[in-house]
Amino acid sequence: MQYIGRFAPSPTGPLHFGSLVAAVASYCDAKYNQGKWLVRMEDVDKPRELVGAADDILRTLEAFGFEWDDADVSSSVVFQSQRSDIYEYYLDQLKRDGYIYACTCSRKEIADSATIAGIEGAIYPKTCLLKPALQVSNMQTNGPAAYRAMVLDKNISFMDAIQGEVKQNLAIDIGDFILKRKDGLFAYQLAVVVDDALQGITHIVRGADLLNSTPRQIYLQQLLGFTTPHYAHVPVVVNAQGEKLSKQTFAKSVTPEIAPVLVFEALCFLGQNPPAETKNDTLSEVWDWAIANWRLKNIPRQKLQTYNTL
Repeated sequence: MQYIGRFAPSPTGPLHFGSLVAAVASYCDAKYNQGKWLVRMEDVDKPRELVGAADDILRTLEAFGFEWDDADVSSSVVFQSQRSDIYEYYLDQLKRDGYIYACTCSRKEIADSATIAGIEGAIYPKTCLLKPALQVSNMQTNGPAAYRAMVLDKNISFMDAIQGEVKQNLAIDIGDFILKRKDGLFAYQLAVVVDDALQGITHIVRGADLLNSTPRQIYLQQLLGFTTPHYAHVPVVVNAQGEKLSKQTFAKSVTPEIAPVLVFEALCFLGQNPPAETKNDTLSEVWDWAIANWRLKNIPRQKLQTYNTL
């Protein structure tokens, strides 16, 4: 089986050091294993997108020496915003199989009625599943519905190549989660599962901020008959206040003019211990060392990690 990895940024802002770390990790792991590395733009949530950010990210990746393979015969980069028909097809499959249901509840209604807290907030109390007559009434007054996946009261576990065994009971920890929003936009959880399957992704190396999402994605893979990829979640870069680097925390964009230094710093963050003199090498030489000496096992088994030089 050929190794196929990917880097899938969201165009909510320019590429920052945290995103660079994830890109370096996925790229080195794919190239070390003589595999393909794809780039996918996860722009399914259009209201959060910053105009021009997608093009800026792609230009920055090119300036840093990343070389990605073709995602399909027509385009080298997949944009989720152009794949709604595909997501609708698989949503319809889940509908036909009885795995999802419509939900008209507002956030306030959920907050007022929920009695159990999960790892990401209130657990949806299945109001629209248990009281379909109320749902019909709400649809007449509140308009469109969202669609939720029904979860089972059983553990879903997987072995992460960095973080070790991860186990989650979706009914207790997450609850029935949304696959399509009331505004018609598809949720990340469905889009990413469909795209990974259709692109033949075999290995996913990404930030540990998505670790809690993985059991949901494995559950959907099982429902849709997809193969589950191998997962490896690298530590998320946080600032001195313990905040994930992002547009909201005013993370600085990476500068292509010092690309060799920043790739070197990313390798240090990932526990690869490049020789100090590598910092002064050309970008091509840094990449040659990084790929030849890549060791996934050296990445720290942490979910969050600060980096003092930032």
